[in-house]
Amino acid sequence: MHKNRKSLLLLFFANGISGFAQGVSMLSIPWYFAKNNNTQVFNYSYAALTFFIMFFGLYAGTLVDKFSRKNNFLVTSLVCGMLIFFIALIGYLNNGLPSYLVISVFAITMLNYNIHYPTLYAFGQEISTPEQYNKVNSNIEIVGQSTSILSGGFAAILLDGFNFSLGTYNMVVMPWQIYDVFMMDAITYFIAAFLIFLIPYSPIKKINEYSTSIFQRLKIGFDYLKENKNVFIFGVGSYMVFAMLLVEIHAVLPTYIKQHLHAKGNVFAFADTIYAVGALSAGFFINKLFKKTAILKAIIMLTFLTVGIFIAAFLSKSVLVIYIVSIILGFCNAGIRVLRLTYMFTIIPNQIMGRVGSIFNLINVLTRSIFIFIFSQVFFSESNNIIYAYAIMGVFLFISGLALYGVRQNLKTE
Repeated sequence: MHKNRKSLLLLFFANGISGFAQGVSMLSIPWYFAKNNNTQVFNYSYAALTFFIMFFGLYAGTLVDKFSRKNNFLVTSLVCGMLIFFIALIGYLNNGLPSYLVISVFAITMLNYNIHYPTLYAFGQEISTPEQYNKVNSNIEIVGQSTSILSGGFAAILLDGFNFSLGTYNMVVMPWQIYDVFMMDAITYFIAAFLIFLIPYSPIKKINEYSTSIFQRLKIGFDYLKENKNVFIFGVGSYMVFAMLLVEIHAVLPTYIKQHLHAKGNVFAFADTIYAVGALSAGFFINKLFKKTAILKAIIMLTFLTVGIFIAAFLSKSVLVIYIVSIILGFCNAGIRVLRLTYMFTIIPNQIMGRVGSIFNLINVLTRSIFIFIFSQVFFSESNNIIYAYAIMGVFLFISGLALYGVRQNLKTE
């Protein structure tokens, strides 16, 4: 691709390995609580964690811009790996884990995401030229979603076990304990850290803001968005499909499958795999599909398409429909992310990318916190009332699409 091709390949490979195990863990944890009829406990914990991370995300953005992107990856991989390793070890020693330690792994992973992904995107921008942004973003999406497909399929086997018979041949895989999943997660963090260590890091642009305080660095990000209000509306509005995706996967879908569809954990895991297939296809085809379409127009179209599939989930009681919803949702979210990042790479200076991204993330996390709190109420856990969550999310995304439509004339989209 360019002179830093080796750096990108190692980075993508490390990201894929750790992302695989993270995906299995993040699928296993909500289903672990749903299977034990503790969904409400998980949702309240998820809401509280999301609210806390809202503040951590701002600080994370300053770290992304202040330190070497390679060191950020290396340190977070080692720290997360060690913490999850010790939690898994407690599980083996006690033949089980208390709920708060299971939630702790979820919290560690969420905290890591707030440094990991802004660093990943800033790194891609840092060692690329503008004409390569589309290709770099698409490759990030392809690698990430390929590992999601594998982790979703693997989780489907691990959550409920697997029994396959063909004639006299019989293969049985017993369900893994939650601490088995965590140990695999920890080991992949260490492998990722080793690969990151091997990266020959030579950024195109040098970062030179080491001496300023956290608040000074944050203020630069806020000032930039204050002076560029249309960019602010674009950044927030185009991020809402991602917010609803996370709410849907972690706080809505497990209950929807269990209490509305009356299905098992493998349906939940397979829905995630189908989602990743849609996201992977977006990585390959989104730029070709919208080659002659303005970026903002394409994002608006994908946002309204997401509204449609959420309404379909609200009206349906079919496993097939939820699979269709998942694959389209995966395509829409990943497509928006590729287009959105390409636009942001073009207009936002690399030296403030982490801070600006953290502000968008702050609003995104706050939005998720509110929706998770709402969907954690007893009403949504009774009977099949969880279907109304899809209707509410659909209405919200419709409003977000209208906001993007309102700024389309004043925002550079080509």
